[in-house]
Amino acid sequence: MTEAVLSVQNLRISFRQEGRIAPAVKGVSFQIGKGETVALVGESGSGKSVTALSTVRLLGDSAVVEGSVKYAGREMVDAPEKVLRDIRGDDISFIFQEPMTSLNPLHTLEKQLGESLALHQGLTGTRARARIVELLTRVGIRDPESRLADYPHQLSGGQRQRVMIAMALANGPELLIADEPTTALDVTIQAQILDLLAELKAAEGLSMLFISHDLGIVRRIADRVCVMKDGEIVEQGPVEAIFSDPQHEYTRKLLAAEPAGRADPVLDAAETMVETRDLKVWFPIQRGLLRRTVGHVKAVNGATLTVRAGETLGIVGESGSGKTTLALAIMRLIASDGPILFMGQDIARWQSRQLRKLRRDMQIVFQDPFGSLSPRMTVEQIIAEGLGVHGVEKGRDRRAMVAEIMAEVGLNPEMMHRYPHEFSGGQRQRIAIARAMILRPKVVVLDEPTSALDMTVQVQIVQLLRGLQQKYGLAFLFISHDLRVVRAMSHKIMVMRAGEVVEQGSTAEIFDAPQQEYTRALLAAAFRDHHR
Repeated sequence: MTEAVLSVQNLRISFRQEGRIAPAVKGVSFQIGKGETVALVGESGSGKSVTALSTVRLLGDSAVVEGSVKYAGREMVDAPEKVLRDIRGDDISFIFQEPMTSLNPLHTLEKQLGESLALHQGLTGTRARARIVELLTRVGIRDPESRLADYPHQLSGGQRQRVMIAMALANGPELLIADEPTTALDVTIQAQILDLLAELKAAEGLSMLFISHDLGIVRRIADRVCVMKDGEIVEQGPVEAIFSDPQHEYTRKLLAAEPAGRADPVLDAAETMVETRDLKVWFPIQRGLLRRTVGHVKAVNGATLTVRAGETLGIVGESGSGKTTLALAIMRLIASDGPILFMGQDIARWQSRQLRKLRRDMQIVFQDPFGSLSPRMTVEQIIAEGLGVHGVEKGRDRRAMVAEIMAEVGLNPEMMHRYPHEFSGGQRQRIAIARAMILRPKVVVLDEPTSALDMTVQVQIVQLLRGLQQKYGLAFLFISHDLRVVRAMSHKIMVMRAGEVVEQGSTAEIFDAPQQEYTRALLAAAFRDHHR
């Protein structure tokens, strides 16, 4: 190997917590050569991100770091703060998983990109602006001059991630550390971002440390792989060797973790739970002092669907295609036009008093369990919250009901007094599912419920949801951009694009014989790296 850009030797990291030391990384060693991409893979909590953040000492005061981290031969573990400041964002740059939390919501794109250029290169004014436009063009932002005054919330997820990559490249770094950079993105956008990173790596001669739990992505982008478990590297080697002949049992388990099987058949006599006919959600575009309506954003433009008891309708499409908007309209959480039938009754015109009764029967589970669980409430309070709103069944003890549903979703009822931050991502998603299921709903909207989770945890959540559906005859509206999970969960699939329903049919029809070019493109992007 050529001289290592990054050399990590016997790295140990622990955190001081309430008077005790909690180890997070236990003697990790690896190297990254010039122009090489090394991937760190493993489940949440395995120590991947902590290892990456330690390279330029971004771990905070509670971290105790031992061992050696050398960048271009220079020791980082005990380097002075001034040296680290010069290297951060200049020689070593980061791209994080969730750009919305990494970008400042109060600053325009020009200001955010300009800060780094001013700090490291002394560029200001027209020279800085020209460089920013060049960077945004480089990462595929269309018409960049018109976007300079935009704020992060005005961009789509894919565009925000491109801006993050532009910021990371601003000062011509030698090493790029990408921490789950595509997890929250659609498959087509994911494919574009990965192609962009590969192209930039080749053009700029970048070295890359790529952190992911998606092995399909790792196979496509990495030269070498380090598999992490419980703070240790259990196996490392060239990407093809790891994938074709994994030596460690844990690596084999990771490679086998893919949502498999198919949804159980629906009974012929199953009742129709939800039906829509030509449902529309149009948002007015208003201009001028008098706020005249000059047009409409057609977020959902004529969706017709039916879902029966025990059936799952998978709704797929890119960000902004109208998937979530459609589900929120069906739940009467946003205004829409057209009939919405729940168990034969048109609820489209129901008022708030009638809708309150409906809320118990229609529940939703969101993508980000951390964002949808109150950090100030115990798990017991979170799960029981709906019982307080809708009333406990007579003769039932609330705590006993919470314990029962926790056990059913695979959580230890003895943990009901803990808070959300004390649980892993997969456990938090189980809490969110328990909160919805304790009300014994008839229809559940699942909005990207597995996208933030590791592959192994995804498999568990899919099995849990399928089991609950079978047991209680639940109707699911399953929104996802992960087509492997959709295939394992759904009986029928609806493909959406820009508010229009492009195609719908049984899961077998859509996957085996897609009729539309857009559906074929989605499938090609999703299964490019996976054996079908």
